[in-house]
Amino acid sequence: MGLNRQDKAAVIEEVKALAAESTSLIFADYRGLSVEAITALRKEARQNGVKLRVAKNTLVSRAVAETPFACAADSFTGPLVYGFSADPVALAKVLFNFAKKNEAFAIKGGVMDGKALDLAAIEALSTMPSRDELLAKLLATMNEPIAKFVRTLNEVPARLVRTVAAVRDSKEQAAA
Repeated sequence: MGLNRQDKAAVIEEVKALAAESTSLIFADYRGLSVEAITALRKEARQNGVKLRVAKNTLVSRAVAETPFACAADSFTGPLVYGFSADPVALAKVLFNFAKKNEAFAIKGGVMDGKALDLAAIEALSTMPSRDELLAKLLATMNEPIAKFVRTLNEVPARLVRTVAAVRDSKEQAAA
């Protein structure tokens, strides 16, 4: 049974809202996947902040018509699952890792910041460190000069204490 006009408008609005809060989109053919596999994909996507949606391609094309994702609308053919996320690396990791485990799941393309992505670009994105890892590295890099400065300041009194201890030990040995 097809969707009536109101249901189609609701789907278009839902996809527009997803597109508005996302910076990346990846779409894939899901033909031949079991319900368990799709459920596992949805669970992993939810844990990583990725929103998945299955909808008619024409409705998705209309929804993304005035967004940065419009450049990929011509590629929306066949049964597709659409993944939206504000973090393109998390989206690419979730879908690419799932595609590795499930041969029936085939990534068709994607869009990031208004530019179409091919399979090689999506694979490259999936190998990048996650946002949290990059933030941790940035903070460690920013923290290192301060820590080195503190160690340097701490070394001056420590060296003085070691020198005084060495003088004390040499006087004790001389006296003995």
